[in-house]
Amino acid sequence: MSISSKLLYSIPLISSLLCIPSAAASASDIHDILPEYNIPKGILPNVPNSYSLSKSDGRFTVQLDHPCYVKFDDQLVYYSPVIKGRLSYGKVSHVSGIQARMFFIWVSVSGMDIQNDMVAFHVGAFTQKLPAHQFHTIPSCINNPSSAASF
Repeated sequence: MSISSKLLYSIPLISSLLCIPSAAASASDIHDILPEYNIPKGILPNVPNSYSLSKSDGRFTVQLDHPCYVKFDDQLVYYSPVIKGRLSYGKVSHVSGIQARMFFIWVSVSGMDIQNDMVAFHVGAFTQKLPAHQFHTIPSCINNPSSAASF
């Protein structure tokens, strides 16, 4: 078998190894990993079932036990059972699976940046900043959004 053939066969193996969660990731909770990227652990609710993280490019997938709602101050946020995105230092981009209620409609959160003591959420054409201290503790899910205070 030629060297180029061996190399060609090894590419799928190498690429699959890059997507396997690291030992630290599999032994830890996703909430323990977020501070390594300067992301507050409380941006995700308390019901993660599993997650995967590619250390090479920061892509992640979080599986929740069930969909849930979290209330941050006066902001209601919906988390779908599957959340995806890309982690980099102080930033979460390419987010899917998180929506925020703005006025009377739900809009997708596309990214988050940590800016000084604020967390900036990118929602459509808007950016909403909330104090970072709100995200120091891991929030509990509200299974029924009507149980949250009305807006």
